[in-house]
Amino acid sequence: MVFMHIRFTKMQGAGNDFVVLDETQGRLGLTAAQYRFLADRHFGVGADQILSVRPSPAEGLDFEYAIHNADGGQVEHCGNGARCFVRYVHDKGLSTRNPLRVKVVNGELELQMHADGRVTVDMGPPVFALDRVPFKAEGLTAEPMGTFERWPLDLPYAGDVPVAVLSMGNPHAVLLVDDVQSAPVGSWGPWIESHERFPQRVNAGFLQVVSRSEVNLRVYERGAGETLACGTGACAAVVAGIRLGLLDARVDVNTRGGRLTIEWQDSPQHNRPVLMTGPATTVFDGEIDIPDLA
Repeated sequence: MVFMHIRFTKMQGAGNDFVVLDETQGRLGLTAAQYRFLADRHFGVGADQILSVRPSPAEGLDFEYAIHNADGGQVEHCGNGARCFVRYVHDKGLSTRNPLRVKVVNGELELQMHADGRVTVDMGPPVFALDRVPFKAEGLTAEPMGTFERWPLDLPYAGDVPVAVLSMGNPHAVLLVDDVQSAPVGSWGPWIESHERFPQRVNAGFLQVVSRSEVNLRVYERGAGETLACGTGACAAVVAGIRLGLLDARVDVNTRGGRLTIEWQDSPQHNRPVLMTGPATTVFDGEIDIPDLA
């Protein structure tokens, strides 16, 4: 069997863990099967996502940021990964600029390193147009709440479950629960993720409101399953909570992997950017031989 020898860095942000690859000098050309191998916790390195650092694709940008899920598929966005991305770029001497602007599938991000090691990511504005999430609402009637609404999602053995639907560059469904520890994340998460109403699948967030400035959150991520933290999921949950009338503009989000701080000032057009601040940590550097997998 033929192998490809590569270097990598293992990183984590609030327990959401990543394999980071330097492709600034050329693409590795990995297949979906090879990304799955890297993410495999038994035979590869183990990660929720694989992050690739690529050269700037256009003037005014510092890098391109590509994300592949543990299932090998490329995805639009990963907030915790974005924090690790900027930490990696600075630690490896690839850039000293602060903030950085990077290209992702659905737009651009601004990433700011702080002296205490935490990173703030300008995640851009949330998207509420259902065709851009995308979400197929034909035949459904939404339940208004605050300045937002919740849509009934028919789940096996559970009936209609109300979810807030939005995008943070990737699709999210947010449902309110009394206690995230006992929430049916393991059973409902896969049903919501692959629900026919979401043609590109969806990330399922289970949100418990503790106070107007604090929430507990678990997320079943599209293509990765439940992770210890999800940056875009935290942003989506807080934005939904603000529009539903439950939260203030600055909220601490407690995940199983740590705490993230989300800030969003709503406006009549609901189009202001979401700011996410949290940790980004290097775990180790390594090398691995990847088999030639189609």
